[in-house]
Amino acid sequence: MRSLKIMDGCKGTQVYALNPSGPTSTTGAGAGTGAGSGGGGGGVGDKLLHHLQDHLRVNSIRSKSNRTFQAPTPLPNNALTENLLPYGLPSADLLEPLIEPGLKSVDFVETLADLYRRIENCPQFEKWKMYMEQCAVFRGVSDPKLFRRSLRSARQHAVDVHTKIVLAAWLRFERREDELFGTSAMDCCKRNIECPKAALVSGYNPESVYESCVCSRTGLEEAEDEFLMREDECSTSEEDGDISFCIGDEEIRCIRCNIASLSRPFRAMLYGGFTESRREKINFSKNGISAEGMRAAEIFSRTKRLDSFDVRIVLELLSLANRFCCEELKSACDAHLASLICDMENAMLLMEYGLEETAYLLVAACLQVFLRELPSSMHNPMTMRFFCSSEARERLAMVGHASFVLYYFMSQIAMEENMKSNTTVMLLERLGECATESWQKQLAFHQLGVVMLERKEYKDAQHYFEAAVDAGHIYSLVGVARAKFKRGHKYSAYKQMNSLISDYTPVGWMYQERALYCVGKEKMMDLNTTTELDPTLCFPYKYRAVSLLEENMVGAAISEINKIIGFKVSPDCLELRAWLLIALEDYEGALRDVRALLTLDPSYMMFHGKMHSDHLVELLRPLVPQLSQADCWMQLYDRWSSVDDIGSLAVVHHMLANDPGKSLLRFRQSLLLLRLNCQKAAMRSLRLARNHSSSEHERLVYEGWILYDTGHREEALSKAEESISVQRSFEAFFLKAYALADSSLDPESSKYVIQLLEEALRCPSDGLRKGQALNNLGSVYVDCDKLDLAADCYMNALNIKHTRAHQGLARVYHMKNQRKAAYDEMTKLIEKARNNASAYEKRSEYCDRDMAKSDLTTATQLDPLRTYPYRYRAAVLMDDHKEKEAIAELSKPIAFKPDLQLLHLRAAFYESMNDYVSTIRDCEAALCLDSSHADTLELYNKAKEHVNE
Repeated sequence: MRSLKIMDGCKGTQVYALNPSGPTSTTGAGAGTGAGSGGGGGGVGDKLLHHLQDHLRVNSIRSKSNRTFQAPTPLPNNALTENLLPYGLPSADLLEPLIEPGLKSVDFVETLADLYRRIENCPQFEKWKMYMEQCAVFRGVSDPKLFRRSLRSARQHAVDVHTKIVLAAWLRFERREDELFGTSAMDCCKRNIECPKAALVSGYNPESVYESCVCSRTGLEEAEDEFLMREDECSTSEEDGDISFCIGDEEIRCIRCNIASLSRPFRAMLYGGFTESRREKINFSKNGISAEGMRAAEIFSRTKRLDSFDVRIVLELLSLANRFCCEELKSACDAHLASLICDMENAMLLMEYGLEETAYLLVAACLQVFLRELPSSMHNPMTMRFFCSSEARERLAMVGHASFVLYYFMSQIAMEENMKSNTTVMLLERLGECATESWQKQLAFHQLGVVMLERKEYKDAQHYFEAAVDAGHIYSLVGVARAKFKRGHKYSAYKQMNSLISDYTPVGWMYQERALYCVGKEKMMDLNTTTELDPTLCFPYKYRAVSLLEENMVGAAISEINKIIGFKVSPDCLELRAWLLIALEDYEGALRDVRALLTLDPSYMMFHGKMHSDHLVELLRPLVPQLSQADCWMQLYDRWSSVDDIGSLAVVHHMLANDPGKSLLRFRQSLLLLRLNCQKAAMRSLRLARNHSSSEHERLVYEGWILYDTGHREEALSKAEESISVQRSFEAFFLKAYALADSSLDPESSKYVIQLLEEALRCPSDGLRKGQALNNLGSVYVDCDKLDLAADCYMNALNIKHTRAHQGLARVYHMKNQRKAAYDEMTKLIEKARNNASAYEKRSEYCDRDMAKSDLTTATQLDPLRTYPYRYRAAVLMDDHKEKEAIAELSKPIAFKPDLQLLHLRAAFYESMNDYVSTIRDCEAALCLDSSHADTLELYNKAKEHVNE
């Protein structure tokens, strides 16, 4: 099935500081594998050609937005080989891990449990605030679905217009709809939860987010309104009017009681003790309103409508309403002007009026356009004027539009755009000024510390990190230590981290940070402990790899970095492996990794930001065999069938370089990225596939996948059906079948999914996708207990090199009680697949306990993020009445991956041991991840009953 694991593993930042004078020699590990690897001899960093070095120096600092590079003048292969590393090799002494910019807890499970309790017990009007705190906690978690779900819940429970517009815009930004051609910022996605008009309606109505969005009124309604407006807007006749307002040479005839009804000041003026109450004509020339504006006020006093007036007149009425405290008129003007805001030009023009006249809805509508135009609007010069300064925040606050959630959203985008910019600093300072709750202060101060550290303003960084610690954020002690270290206080930094390890239950990042302030064996021991406690942290692997490189053990260095690339792909790790492969003169492997890296991050700068990755591709290309598009397709089939996802990504990147508008290839790219748990990059590829679609039915399919992958299953089905109505295609039928199969299928639904997959297989497609469809069809047949039909599907898939079908065939054999045949199928998959952790895991189901234990140990070594091996081992220990060991087995992965199933199982173990307090805590943490998980809810309620008794 199409992978649904969506770990955002694509946020790589170069942390390799370069030491140009460092070691440049390499091991003599044989000649390179590329076509140009022969001849030239010598090390890769010690024979720099002067003219190439000059060329690289000129082009070393490039803007991220400049993504096109000219290939250098062709040089002999040996000259290029010797100059691929003009900036030397990385130095272990200068490596440094990033400090994570979000909230990080020393006891994540307790944090989740506490959040769940508070969300459940808080008043309904306060729930959105709790969900925002949950957003902040989930921001640093590898699964972006959790963050988006919390953001949707916050929007669902929002009460006021300001919060609604911010959260609706944030949800839109998370889908990056701004990158879709032909879409406008104010386009409605037909869902109330993100609708720009629905966001401007105040009030608490959490059920409304499930309703269909009604953005436009029907033609009949508009016609009726226009008719009523014409009927009501005739001027007051001389007979009706009993008072005139004189403005210049003009008289505006009005009905005294109607004007008096506009406000108390008007009533006092016209019916009180003032001279105007006894006059039929009142001089109104010095009250800042034109005759035309006063006529409009007269019409409003009768009709309560503003529809026929142009913007200038409504703005006059708004000013009049403020001057004479006409609340109804002000509200009407505010709402009318807000309804006119549809683009950035209008928004920027009327924002100033809204702030001057304290028009809440008008400012909200202007603010909404700005927020829905992010990130591009971040570069608008008006940004500084309206948002960044303390004075700007105060002006927004006066009209009810300065909030923590606003500056949280804007500051996150600013940090993504440019961590070191003044705009980022100022927005974070405003965030701190808006912070009132403990978690808000922790986040604002910690992020200011991270930014100041990036800007090399170490004294300020230490100040902000210490403020975050004072607010309760223990992780900020890492920032305090790092800032001290940068200021030359290495021993103080070491003591800081040593004390942290002593005071709390140690976790991986504590040892990782302390390792920076150690040397020799002590440093390596801390890094090894880091990996034992949290194998997902990249820095220890990178440090060990570079240390091995410095000892001229390039092969061992590559093996070390391969360990983490095998289960967690990130640009910085691919960069380091490419670096090492160049040192090993494996140019084909290096080119593969750089191409894969560019797929994850097209703007990535290599060699400590000195060379654009595209440029290194151009330098490496002459050193490897040149492939035609047909050759690339053959390679893609081979690598896809060997489950070599990184190799497949590289081939697709090569093919797209020759044919950048090929949407089918972009879609292939997205599938591979999802399999590698790189959802952010996968979604970018899907958007590009949609943008380059050559037909309407194809565009609809890709829009459907985008919706499906962002949690909108019903809308995805609708897109698939619309595509099929335009043209029957493999991908449209496949999307529909896949989305339907996502839910638990009854027999009737299973039959329909089978029909859809069969229809897909009748449509033209290539072997890669047909193999996928056959594999999925086999899975549905197995669920329907049609094992022979399933076996046929899997065999047909294997015939077209869909290697993963071995797993399905093994399942069929197992269900037929042919365990040996099932075991053999999985062995074939292990032998063929490059990434085979899942194959070892599945094979364990078809062998005895000892062999299963061995396979699961291998699976964990290859991919420690897979949870089944831990659960299996824990269950075996519980069966052997080794409760403490079973709990420890589950606690190990929970420390770095608080998974729902792991938490539920540990809660069940605690319950069997009569430890109901621990059961409740783990259940609450699990329910924080998924509040609808039925088994956990049942266990939770049962444990609470025991505690109450």
